[in-house]
Amino acid sequence: MRKGERRKQELLDIAYRMFIYRGYENTSVDDIIAEAGIAKGTYYYYFESKEQTLEEVIGMMIDKEIEAAGSILDSDISVPQKIIGIIASIRPAPEEQPIEGALMQPENIFMHQKIKRRLVEKVVPLLTKAVEEGVEQGIFLCDNIPERVKMMLVLSSEIFDENNYTDRDIEVFIDITEKLLGAKKDSMIFIKQLIDHSL
Repeated sequence: MRKGERRKQELLDIAYRMFIYRGYENTSVDDIIAEAGIAKGTYYYYFESKEQTLEEVIGMMIDKEIEAAGSILDSDISVPQKIIGIIASIRPAPEEQPIEGALMQPENIFMHQKIKRRLVEKVVPLLTKAVEEGVEQGIFLCDNIPERVKMMLVLSSEIFDENNYTDRDIEVFIDITEKLLGAKKDSMIFIKQLIDHSL
């Protein structure tokens, strides 16, 4: 990593920590500059605004989540568990909720949509590989796999990201997932036990 890239990463790490412990709204650009011990011009060399810093911090979080999802894909667990594990791994860690909360603010709605699209683009190939493995094993019977997993991912995000769902929502999600993938009925019922801990 070159010197300029290292400095930018240091600033992102500082912003990440401050957004978690102080909250995004309570952290100013001046706070980040003071913590980093740099001139204001140096900060603005790397970031146009605090909003851009937030976007790049969240991008850093996504990269970490995708790395975790890739490890799950390469593990020895069953295919259905891989799928749920991948989906569960792309949720922010509990301590990262203040950053996720900032993204949900009305003024950040366009950034939120942009980041959701980026996340879907990165996760769909991982889920596609898991489902293809399931098709090879006779667990699933489906075609157009990238499109199916994209629908499953978007549906999961819309239902569970707000933590405002019912038992019936979970049952319907399981039913839809099984039908999307051509899985036997109740073969993914274990999702019900995993959701409260992961999604």
